[in-house]
Amino acid sequence: MFWTDCAKTGVMLTISLLLLQLLFSTTPVSSSPLNQDESVCARTSCGAGRECVSTERGEPVCRCLQSCGESEHWVCGSNSRSYRNHCELHRDACITHTKIHVEHNGHCVEKPPKTDVSPIVCFMSDRDWLRERVIQWIQEVVQPDSPASNMSSSELLQTYFKMYDDGDSELDSKEFLSFLKHNETALNLTYSNSVETNMLLRSLCVDALIELSDENADWKLSLTEFINCLTPTYHPYERKCALEDEVFEDGAETRMECNKCVCACGNWVCTALTCTGEHQVDEDEAEGAEEEEMTEEEWSRRVAELSALQQTFKTET
Repeated sequence: MFWTDCAKTGVMLTISLLLLQLLFSTTPVSSSPLNQDESVCARTSCGAGRECVSTERGEPVCRCLQSCGESEHWVCGSNSRSYRNHCELHRDACITHTKIHVEHNGHCVEKPPKTDVSPIVCFMSDRDWLRERVIQWIQEVVQPDSPASNMSSSELLQTYFKMYDDGDSELDSKEFLSFLKHNETALNLTYSNSVETNMLLRSLCVDALIELSDENADWKLSLTEFINCLTPTYHPYERKCALEDEVFEDGAETRMECNKCVCACGNWVCTALTCTGEHQVDEDEAEGAEEEEMTEEEWSRRVAELSALQQTFKTET
């Protein structure tokens, strides 16, 4: 009996030792998330700026990188932003869901803001407003309760004409401006808050008024033309601009290289910027256009062609 119990004890010890050896000889299975990700993502490739991680179900998914290295190899992105390295660029593209590619190595060079310069012009509405103000002023002067009540509007205009005529029996734009300054307070001719712009617009609108009534095209007004210009019953006709067999209304715009042209009182008026690589028109407008910039001679010739075309249009109409 004693030997039987000893035999049982020995067998149990043997089994215990074998179980211990089996336990220590088996490779432990790690539950580390990192190892799980490496195992699951072994055959999964993510794009630049992304990394593969394992879901709770053990499935591989790509997500934006949490962080990038600290190395500095600056690049300029197509969004005009500078990035410390390529990784940062691609990570930002992933986070913002936008396509960003490397424009060049190094920091981005800040581009000057695009400007859309318009020429200062006197539109028909400005010209007609000036004319109406002068007519109103003249009518107020010849009212029954005024010192000049014994004069008609035509007689008063004739008096002013003689006052500002330099002796050639015609009023040019300078003399017409002097006439307007005779009672500037009553006229209150204010186009702009800027004094310089206001003076320029007033001068331009005087030129437009002279052109309106100048029958012999000498840019001066005779007495008859002057009185006719400021007679209430005279209704100025609308003038339009011509370009490439098309007719454009007052205020229409077009472009010549980087310069904007505006239709004003029947004439194309353009800015005179020097067109360089920094002053290119928008891609939509530049499609199909010549890439070579105009020389000063070519620019002058183009403006002359516009003027000649406009003169032909005036003659025909």
